[in-house]
Amino acid sequence: MSGNDASDPLVVIDATVHVTPSRTVRGDLWAEDGRITHVGPRGKKPRPARARVIEADGAFVVPLLVDTAMRARAEDQRGVYDVAPGNPATFAVTRERMSESRIGQMLVLRPYDLLAVVVWGHVEAWQGEPTRPAGTPAPGLQRWHGVWVDESHELEQHLLLDGRYTETRHGRTDAYTGRYWVRDDRVTYLDDTGFWAFGELVDGVLHHAGFVMRKRLTPG
Repeated sequence: MSGNDASDPLVVIDATVHVTPSRTVRGDLWAEDGRITHVGPRGKKPRPARARVIEADGAFVVPLLVDTAMRARAEDQRGVYDVAPGNPATFAVTRERMSESRIGQMLVLRPYDLLAVVVWGHVEAWQGEPTRPAGTPAPGLQRWHGVWVDESHELEQHLLLDGRYTETRHGRTDAYTGRYWVRDDRVTYLDDTGFWAFGELVDGVLHHAGFVMRKRLTPG
C-alpha cells in the first residue's frame, strides 16, 4: 500500500483495540480526515465507503504512546493519543500481544508482526514495510535534523538529512542505525537490525523509549 492521504477513510476490521494501554475493546476502528471516528462493535452503522481496509483477525491496535511525553503535557491533555473517537488516528496494528508497560515504555515491533503504522491518518508502514522513502520532504522536516542528546543516558541520536539515523550510546558510535520518517510531532524509526520504534516531539523535546532528548545547538 502506498496511500498516504489522510482524507481517505481507513477501516480496521475485527481488532482488539487498546483504547488506552490498559483498556481494550473488540471490534472495528474507523478513521477519516486524520481522526478516529469509531471504535468498537459496528452495530447498524455502515462502514465508510471506499475505505482502505486492514483485516485484523483479532490483531492488536495499540496507541503510539511515550510515557515521558505524556507526562510532559498538561494533565487534561494526557489522553490526546488514546485510541478513541475524536483523537488523531495515530496507532499501530500488530499481531503481537502487547503489555500495558510495553506500550508506554518501550514499544518496538518486528516487521513480521506489523500490519500497519498510522500517523494522523497517514499509513506510514504496511505489512512491515515503509510506504514512502526515508528522507521524503515533509512540512517542518528541518526542525528534526540534527543531534538530539540525553546526557543522563549518554545518548546522542543523529537524524540525518538523507532520512538515516545513527545513535551513539555510552561513547559507542553507530550503536543503532536505521531509517526514520517524520510527520507533524511524530517520528517513526526502522532500525537496521529489524525493528520499528516510535518517538514524539513535545515543546521541542524528543521523547523515545524512555529517553528525553534535547537538540544540540550548533555554533553561530
